Amino acid sequence: MDLVLLPFLSFIIGITVGLTGIGGASLITPMLIFVFQVPPAVAISSDVVAATLMKVVGGFKHWQQQTLDCQIVKWLALGSVPGSLFGVGILYYLERTGMNLDSIMLRMIGFMILVVTVLGFGQLLLKLFIPEWQAPSLPYFDLNTVKGKIQALVLGAILGCMVGMTSVSSGSLFVMALIGFFRLNPQKLVGTDLAQAAILLSFTSFGHILLGTVDWNIVLPIWLGTVPGVIIGAKLCQLIPQRVLKSVIYVILGMVSWKLVY
Repeated sequence: MDLVLLPFLSFIIGITVGLTGIGGASLITPMLIFVFQVPPAVAISSDVVAATLMKVVGGFKHWQQQTLDCQIVKWLALGSVPGSLFGVGILYYLERTGMNLDSIMLRMIGFMILVVTVLGFGQLLLKLFIPEWQAPSLPYFDLNTVKGKIQALVLGAILGCMVGMTSVSSGSLFVMALIGFFRLNPQKLVGTDLAQAAILLSFTSFGHILLGTVDWNIVLPIWLGTVPGVIIGAKLCQLIPQRVLKSVIYVILGMVSWKLVY
């Protein structure tokens, strides 16, 4: 394990996460698999634990800046935390049955990143080339009503289960959900996503530690890079236009997901 290259690449990814709220696990897990030749099961578990501190620091920074919605964070987390633990439980069951966990998880990661990429990049292209086109509006989750709270809980549980199994989408899919179902304004979008992800990953990390596939020799260098990176990214969040940055990220994720699946 290169103790210089890993923190450096993690630092770049940390800045990206602080800026956009996406790209954490979607970039770190493939980086560990392809660049550092880490087995997929170890890469996923180590990434979940490493990403937790990054998300906590980023979420706290946005909370200080008052750039998050605490009510949305609360209701999504109430669903996503048990959902993620259920996802980790599925992995534990698969491992106990003697199935090849690395092979299964490699393709699961690839499909998850592919879904994130297609949805996110498609949205950007529509806004760029057909700005007047109005997409069919998704139902609005009004958290001032019982129905809205239940909807948020269910959505959080589904996405949380995906995160528990693959480590991917704690940022990307939740960002799309915040835009589509909560109509969250851009000023609070990234902070809200990071804060709920911090809560979600704190519990998911515990499950992966119990699973026994966390490598602390990987986690510590990632922390060394991502923590200062996400602080810098959070400070730059309201200063840098994000459309071009997100386009580059989605192109990279598209290539990565194709490599993982095939």
